[in-house]
Amino acid sequence: MSYWYRRVLLLAIPLILSNLTQPLLSTVDTILSGHLPGPAALGGVALGGIFFNSIFWTFGFLRMATTGLVAQAHGAANEEDVLHHFGRAFLSALLIGCLILLVKGPLISLSLGLLGAGPEVRQNAAIYCSIRIWSAPASLANYVILGYLLGRQRARSALVLQAAINVVNVVVALFLVLGKHWGVAGIATATLTAEWAGCLLGIALLAASGVHPSRLRWPSLLEGESLRRLFALNRDILLRTISLVAAYAWFTRTGAHAGDAILAANAVLINFHWIAAYGLDGFANATEALVGEAIGAGRREDYRAVLKASSTAAFAVAILISLVYLALGRQIIAVFTNLDSVRILAAHFLPWVIILPAVSVWSFQFDGIFIGATKAAELRNSMMISFAGFLGLAVVLSARFGNHGLWCAMVAFMALRAITLAVQLPRIERT
Repeated sequence: MSYWYRRVLLLAIPLILSNLTQPLLSTVDTILSGHLPGPAALGGVALGGIFFNSIFWTFGFLRMATTGLVAQAHGAANEEDVLHHFGRAFLSALLIGCLILLVKGPLISLSLGLLGAGPEVRQNAAIYCSIRIWSAPASLANYVILGYLLGRQRARSALVLQAAINVVNVVVALFLVLGKHWGVAGIATATLTAEWAGCLLGIALLAASGVHPSRLRWPSLLEGESLRRLFALNRDILLRTISLVAAYAWFTRTGAHAGDAILAANAVLINFHWIAAYGLDGFANATEALVGEAIGAGRREDYRAVLKASSTAAFAVAILISLVYLALGRQIIAVFTNLDSVRILAAHFLPWVIILPAVSVWSFQFDGIFIGATKAAELRNSMMISFAGFLGLAVVLSARFGNHGLWCAMVAFMALRAITLAVQLPRIERT
């Protein structure tokens, strides 16, 4: 069994570091906007961040489906299938990204209107979104590149790619915001630049490892049965992701209706959740790759060993994260913003994000198992049920207990995700 703990950790640790660099895009944006005058800039960037999380997460199937399919083909030692799974997903990402740019105007206007906020916050959000939207093709292509690297268990390459994106983001943001005083526009331009730089680097990394368009065979790329399987998988993950995005959008919208100060405090605290989530997702991503490999190779005992090793390690790290938030939560809040009113509010609701990692880790782990097994219908059903439960709880509890009720509903949402997948887990071995 120690063999599997070593394999999980050797794969998960670089993935944890890689994943932790991903929320730095929004974290750097939050920190810089949190030090601009007044809460409207912080609220505007937070609203813009939710917009892009909502849009890009909607197409998260590009990463998840690629990981599952590539991992299973890799486990079956079918390199041709590995290459063509990547090719189909990459072309899909570029097409979807271009379609987003075609409808960017009404998409931004409608989304910000639905999220709700004060006029000044909405104006800052519109500036942020109208610039960063041009990263759409690169951002979605990066999902596919990351999915391929995870499926092939190339965790170090994923780390290099994500680290490069964030180095570019930090350097450009500091230059434009602090040096050129571009404000919110500088924050958005930095993120745009970082995404495109990451995409070009990712393409270069894949080309160096032998992934080249000349190796693609178009009849195989467009083969009907493979396209139907990909469409069905993507459809179910899309519906699952829409439900997930809707939950976070409702969370943000409810906070926005409570006032700019609550919106800003929640924007700070949600970064605690993103940091924990992306870190714990390192174990979920390792689980995706190893479960997919075990299923592709038809090794039942390996599948069971992966589940035990990855879940044990992930829960131990989740408890550690909660303890860090308990000890250093107020100091971390102070890093995000120098606005006293926002700091006080964020500290008031801090206990919710302290307990969240220990609850949410199980939803992430089960997601990894079902993605690796390419059981997208179960993921879809679980998330839709969980969203319905969250929505009901959020409406009732926030009306009764305000923002405390809203955070309680978020914790319950994570628990529901885990429970609804746990009851379906035996189906994977049966099938």
